[in-house]
Amino acid sequence: MEKDAEKTHIAAQVEQLAQRLKERKLRLATAESCTGGWIAKVCTDQAGSSAWFECGFVSYSNSAKEAMLGVSDISIRQYGAVSEQVVEEMAHGAISRSEANVSIAISGIAGPEGGTPDKPVGTVCFAWGVPGKAIKTTSEVFAGDREAVRAQAVHFALQALNKLLA
Repeated sequence: MEKDAEKTHIAAQVEQLAQRLKERKLRLATAESCTGGWIAKVCTDQAGSSAWFECGFVSYSNSAKEAMLGVSDISIRQYGAVSEQVVEEMAHGAISRSEANVSIAISGIAGPEGGTPDKPVGTVCFAWGVPGKAIKTTSEVFAGDREAVRAQAVHFALQALNKLLA
């Protein structure tokens, strides 16, 4: 039952986002690591999404982040792949390497392993690129198993972009 409610909330966020992007004639690109393309999937689940969804980059490895999105290897070495600095570069790269003018970028530690005292399992970093504004970044720590962390990250990313576009 909880998963059905989660799907409903995510679908509602996508519907609202689609409306906002279409009204402004904007196009979205996603740059995803720990969510593995989940945001792109839920966006393209909506019929007619080609009117506002441009593309999705799934850059799981550090080398993919560098090659596909132009993330600096220096940033990855200095801050780690799960950092606001890296997702900011991912968000910028998603826009600069596509026809999109809006982006969502996500990198995190979904678990069950990989956490550290500074970045525990559940840590997810986000960035959003919106025309006329500096790229916004934040980090959250979500509870639950791998699937729960990823689902919460998708919902949070969409909800935050909706707020930025409101």
